[in-house]
Amino acid sequence: MYLVHARLLPGPGAVLPVDAAVLVQQCAGPVDGVEFVVCHPAAPGGPVLGLFLLAPSLAEAEQAAERVCRRALSRHVPLRGFALLACGAVMAPAYYEKLLEESGDPPR
Repeated sequence: MYLVHARLLPGPGAVLPVDAAVLVQQCAGPVDGVEFVVCHPAAPGGPVLGLFLLAPSLAEAEQAAERVCRRALSRHVPLRGFALLACGAVMAPAYYEKLLEESGDPPR
């Protein structure tokens, strides 16, 4: 399973609807592999959607997430005031630093 973040840019006066995650998930078809969607309306830098997807590769998960988000932004009137800025997996450096610390191996 992959977590892909979709960063949104609100247009003038646009307010992310409370049910944004549901609206996005409704636009996913079986081939998209979307398991569930979460919404972070007050994320630093603007609203972010988190899409959890089952896919054969990260690249395919990112493509599916972008496809679903673009579909949702065009189909649902409450989302039309938003543009998709970026769609991709986000690295969690703290997680990997913790694993490195626990392994006892010095950084290279």
